Amino acid sequence: MEMNDLILVSVDDHVIEPPTLFDRHLPAKYRDQAPRMHTTKNGTEGQDSWIYDGKVLPNIALNAVVGRPPEEYGVEPAAYSQIRKGAWDIASRIEDMNVNGVLGSICFPTFPQFAGVLFIGSKDPAAAKAIVSAYNDWHIHEWAGYAPGRMIPLAIMPLWDIDACVAEAKRVAALGVRTITFPDVPAAKGLPSIHSGYWDPLWAVCEDHRIVVSIHIGSGMSAPHVSSESPIDSWIVTMPMSIANATSDWLFSPIFKKFPNLKVALSEGGIGWIPYFLERADFTYKHHSAWTNANFGELLPSELFFKNFITCFIDDAFGLANTRFLNDNMITWECDYPHSDTVWPNCPEALWKTIQHLPENDIHKITHLNAMREFSYDPFAILGRENCTVGALRAQALHVDTAPRAGLGGANPARADGKPVTSGDVMKMFA
Repeated sequence: MEMNDLILVSVDDHVIEPPTLFDRHLPAKYRDQAPRMHTTKNGTEGQDSWIYDGKVLPNIALNAVVGRPPEEYGVEPAAYSQIRKGAWDIASRIEDMNVNGVLGSICFPTFPQFAGVLFIGSKDPAAAKAIVSAYNDWHIHEWAGYAPGRMIPLAIMPLWDIDACVAEAKRVAALGVRTITFPDVPAAKGLPSIHSGYWDPLWAVCEDHRIVVSIHIGSGMSAPHVSSESPIDSWIVTMPMSIANATSDWLFSPIFKKFPNLKVALSEGGIGWIPYFLERADFTYKHHSAWTNANFGELLPSELFFKNFITCFIDDAFGLANTRFLNDNMITWECDYPHSDTVWPNCPEALWKTIQHLPENDIHKITHLNAMREFSYDPFAILGRENCTVGALRAQALHVDTAPRAGLGGANPARADGKPVTSGDVMKMFA
């Protein structure tokens, strides 16, 4: 097997929503309440901002710096003109996937936030429900529907209303959706906790329709900045592992006793930290359950984890060197386009360095077969397997320009004094 024989399915990418998002799918009576794009002049540059419920949402791109040189990875683009077109235009996205050798992709929201929590607390809940449905219809029909076999559609939920969640989950399931995005810690967003039983009707729908619950890092509880003076590097290092707290909460929750076939994906969580996490979970259960009353029945926490949790990584040499401590039937890969952690357009090269030591069957499972099974995704039936490899896709993209583009503009936290960029420097851009 060679690198060009890889078949890559990314279970975590992102879409920068286009200004036309709500043009076609929102009922006319709610059009005036829809999020809308507003462009202002900031000096000589234009700044694009979404406006919703009377509030300006200044950050349209959330670190969409793909295609820029490394010294600009910290820039926060402020306008569509400062973002690579593949971030928000589906035709260009498919070309950027081809040149990167990526077959399939799950794309998380940006301006509604990773789990759609923007719409919690909207002034008009009925309008907000319609907006959520319109977002999903756009994602299903225009984004994922543009190129059959290339996108795995993902839906957001009207999280403030469990009955509406159930109805929307059933509706999008009928349209082929097999994953929803959900806050990793809903209580952090003022919602009922996963221990309350409140979400059980939604989990029942997800289990019945084989819908994966994708919990993205930072979707509920953000990775903490230790201090405003801390180097931003320290936050970047621990960001994927920040999902460990939420993972433990889900693992020790009653959810999987009630819904034993429900699957949860730890989106952008990485895998290298998981072996020790599971060792600690098993130790805690054996050592403390006599007084905590934790009860996993005949299973250990690690065994339940292996059965119900899908793990995801971008670049994780340690994790791939230690798959014997993981369930390689539940490991998946991700690209994270268009964020600064992506190594686009060189994902195959980076992955091949760390995965080529594994048996060919294991490589296939991790790069695409696990994702295809868990997300009910069958691109081979549409495209033919021979057209899905890195080599075949890149052969279609010889015309795509991947040269880094510098100086496109945007807020830049880089310091002229040469001192380390701090958490405070970065947080100012999102204030």
